Amino acid sequence: MTDDYETRKDRVARFMQALPHCRALNMTLVDIGPGEAVMSMPWDEKLVGDPATGVIHGGAVSSLMDSCGGTAVMVHPDGPGGTATLDLRIDYMRPATPGQTITARATCYHITRTVAFVRAVATDDDTERPVATASGAFTVTGAGA
Repeated sequence: MTDDYETRKDRVARFMQALPHCRALNMTLVDIGPGEAVMSMPWDEKLVGDPATGVIHGGAVSSLMDSCGGTAVMVHPDGPGGTATLDLRIDYMRPATPGQTITARATCYHITRTVAFVRAVATDDDTERPVATASGAFTVTGAGA
């Protein structure tokens, strides 16, 4: 791992801690690569959408996927100085298993002068069966744009 990698990872981790929703949902940056990000969010009773089942609310899962997608844009080699979500489509495949951490993996696969395109998947411990998938478009502004 290079110093550049550690510097970028530290910068993104500090940025996430500055965002109230990332702190409130206890999101953690797991890893980054060129145009790729992995983030996790532990199961927490306060995030449960259905008390009868203990399943995490879909809004928490979508926030994790959105944040992970934006991070993938920021760490893309041609990535912008800043980004914001333009459009995010999330397909929920199944309920997340209660008590398990949700992990999102996002890839920024294409950047134009003004828009970055991302795909993401969220899983719990059963990595073969996604909880949700997403595709999105993010703004491209600032350095590198």
